[in-house]
Amino acid sequence: MYFAIIATDVDDSLPLRMPVREQHLARLHELNEQGRLLIAGPHPATDEESPKSPAFTGSLVVAEFESLVAAQTWADEDPYIRAGVYAGVVVKPYLKVLP
Repeated sequence: MYFAIIATDVDDSLPLRMPVREQHLARLHELNEQGRLLIAGPHPATDEESPKSPAFTGSLVVAEFESLVAAQTWADEDPYIRAGVYAGVVVKPYLKVLP
């Protein structure tokens, strides 16, 4: 089953994100290589295509896990959590309907 991992960033999270970004992305690449990743990416703080000061308000990952516990465990091990990027993370089951 798919699970949505919805994270909310602390204020001014970019300096916290950057040192561990490659570690964070490596985990997502692993899910993708396993064919389990549906979508992943950050929530920009603005709708500007090229903002002068990039900032993010959170992230969304939708991926396949064997259970809610497995999805929560995976989310809890994110490098962004250890680095203090996320103020909070919610994990919920997700049903893909379209496309």
